[in-house]
Amino acid sequence: MGFVLSILYFAVDYLTSPVLFGPLAVARVELILSVLLMLVSLPRLNGSIVLKTPQSVALIGLALATSLSVLFGQHWAWGAVQAFPATIPFLYAYFLVCLHCNSKKKLQAIVLLLLFVCLFVTAQGYIDLIRGVSGSISILPGVGPSFNPNLWNSEHPYLLAMGNDASEIFYRLRGLGFLNDPNDFAQLLVCVIPLLFIFWRPKKSFRNFIFVLLPTSVLLYGTFLTHSRGALLALIAVAVVAARRRIGTTPALLLAVGIFAAAMALNFTGGRDISASSGSDRTTLWNAGMQMLKYHPIFGVGLGAFADNCDGCRHTAHNSLIICAAELGMFGLFFWSLFLYPTMKDALSIASPEKVSEAEPIPIEKELRPQSAMKIETLDKAEVNRLGQLLVLSLTGFLVAGWFLSRAYVMTFFLLGGMVEVVYEMALRQGMVAPRQRMKLVLRNTAILAVSLILLMYILLRITNLMH
Repeated sequence: MGFVLSILYFAVDYLTSPVLFGPLAVARVELILSVLLMLVSLPRLNGSIVLKTPQSVALIGLALATSLSVLFGQHWAWGAVQAFPATIPFLYAYFLVCLHCNSKKKLQAIVLLLLFVCLFVTAQGYIDLIRGVSGSISILPGVGPSFNPNLWNSEHPYLLAMGNDASEIFYRLRGLGFLNDPNDFAQLLVCVIPLLFIFWRPKKSFRNFIFVLLPTSVLLYGTFLTHSRGALLALIAVAVVAARRRIGTTPALLLAVGIFAAAMALNFTGGRDISASSGSDRTTLWNAGMQMLKYHPIFGVGLGAFADNCDGCRHTAHNSLIICAAELGMFGLFFWSLFLYPTMKDALSIASPEKVSEAEPIPIEKELRPQSAMKIETLDKAEVNRLGQLLVLSLTGFLVAGWFLSRAYVMTFFLLGGMVEVVYEMALRQGMVAPRQRMKLVLRNTAILAVSLILLMYILLRITNLMH
């Protein structure tokens, strides 16, 4: 019951309530669903992995940081109260996966949901592209002085019309809700593509073609339709990480060059350049974000207040690190890093054959202990490694794309974090991996990571500024 409701909750968040429920959306179905999930989930807290992971502390800290950022950054007490509900989706994403997902089949069900979301949006956008763009799906030149992009965009919710470097109009695939920007939808596509290989079966060619290769091709085409430069770089990064283990670092880098050249030849970016000069507007925003952090170092300028504090700009930071640091300060960045650090550490651990040993028999008396009340499926070493490697690839895609997006706190990140911990717990209960780090060590390493990320961005911006 809890898992089915969780899947429905994720679907509502990704596709929006009006799409799923139509006229019933006015009844606040998502709120009713949230309350039901809380009632169903609370009894499962005892003995769950939620109480064992640093990510839970990170999410509580992030929720507190969002409220404090509004209270101190915007000096708005009621706004601080209103900011807390904005954290509920990503709080739920992690907790629901940890509480209700205890088998590989349930992990596959989550991937199927994400695949459905991607296919649904891609199909809607493709149909809209054919019907709404004069019967053509190619990039079109300017369509005359009477063309109103804002009006056109409002009439075509799954497409975004905009101009490229040659002052031509082109069209980009997007979703609804928090996926209403083409780059955001592209980020989800890049994350889901590696996860599809959870359905791969050795020596099952026809099955693999139907359930893995075919949907992967559709998602790659969907990524092309977003014309996202960040997604292209993220796909290349995923390809390099995936290929490096099999063919070596140098061949993997050569593969990356080939993918980039092919993508540019196919007009992947919609006629927009990828260069230091073309990204100067983003580095300007990053500089502005660093200035906000300088003058509001502890709690930031307030959740959602980046544009209001950026002189002469109407945009967000276009960088997940900058948006988190500028809006939530070092206090919020610390807790965001507290989620990132153990998630990546555990993902890399279960992905490494050297760090995962063969399963050990679980004593009967240990199985009867209260903390083991939630039964978790047992997996062999090869499967743990495979799942870990897919999750590492998915997180790589998310983080690389996130370097060009203001998506520090979005459901996909916390959903992936929950999936990582579920697989890690499967391995841990069989004695296949080392116990999780002590909280004291995690906090120390998180502080180092948060400061290091800011220093990295500072050095990068200094170098970029010198180049200009």
